[in-house]
Amino acid sequence: MALSDYSSELIATAQSLASPGKGILAVDESTKTIGKRLGSIGVENTEANRQAYRGMLFTTAGLGDFISGAILYEETLFQNHADGESMVNKLGKLGIIPGIKVDMGLRPLVGAGSVETLCTGLDGLVERAADYYAQGARFAKWRAVLQITSDGCPSPLSVRENAWGLARYARSVQESGLVPIVEPEILMDGDHTIETTARIQEHVIQEVYHACQANGVLLEGTLLKPSMTVQGADCSEKADPAKVAAMTVRTLERSVPASVPGIVFLSGGLSEEAASVYLNNMNTIERKAKWNLGFSYGRALQHSCLKGWAGTNLEAGQKALLARAQANSEASLGRYVPGSQPSSDEQLFVAGYTY
Repeated sequence: MALSDYSSELIATAQSLASPGKGILAVDESTKTIGKRLGSIGVENTEANRQAYRGMLFTTAGLGDFISGAILYEETLFQNHADGESMVNKLGKLGIIPGIKVDMGLRPLVGAGSVETLCTGLDGLVERAADYYAQGARFAKWRAVLQITSDGCPSPLSVRENAWGLARYARSVQESGLVPIVEPEILMDGDHTIETTARIQEHVIQEVYHACQANGVLLEGTLLKPSMTVQGADCSEKADPAKVAAMTVRTLERSVPASVPGIVFLSGGLSEEAASVYLNNMNTIERKAKWNLGFSYGRALQHSCLKGWAGTNLEAGQKALLARAQANSEASLGRYVPGSQPSSDEQLFVAGYTY
């Protein structure tokens, strides 16, 4: 089997994931990172507790009305719910497509800036992706990270290597039937202006698609997961939601091919409410290309949910998850009324965030 054998399926899956009014739940935190989240509510990081938390998410009645896909960590893809049924089947009952994080984490990029990294995991990826497909996964995610600094980062080397890595990953998983989510994240760390972010992000995304073209990636069978075009977290000039939306849409129009069916934003440390408001504003702007603008949020969907669950309260956790899922569903249609759903406006940005 090869990409040509899966092309029709890849296109159909990508279109399903990019369904209007739906987005993706990112639940692909590593064991270490989910441990930090559980620790914040006083719950021990054990497999049973990870199973209980994710099982709570995947049995939320009605979640499939707002969520098209869920990105899983490898443990979860092969895990059963406490009742013995697989997590994959639980998602299937909700009409949610299972996906899988396939990268093996970040490593320092030798020869580049001190903060610059390269995402690893290409060795054996085609074979691993085939195993994930057999287990029920139908899409994949790979996160490249770039950072803006006053001393010239991201460097040309970092941009080139991360773009090439994303393209190699995308082609590799398509060979095994998985739709690649291409994620070139621009971190919020720094004091740069929104104009600086826009200039650099345009260049980064353009380089990603040049690399995808060189590698023969089927763009109609992919999704893009970018950060929103925002100023650095320490910048004194704070752009309002309308400007963030306008700058983000402009950045995308200058860099993303029209053949990509959907763009699903990462929340990148934005508060739950801000992530919804910014997305809503984007979906009120007339666009030159007709990509679906949706969401692929982790913290911005799970923050209130985790606190509500608190280890045992299934009902409170699921209620909070549904509220944020519905809010972002409405935002992806340009219909969200700020404050109409319970949310936290707590800033979720963490400098040097890893997951």
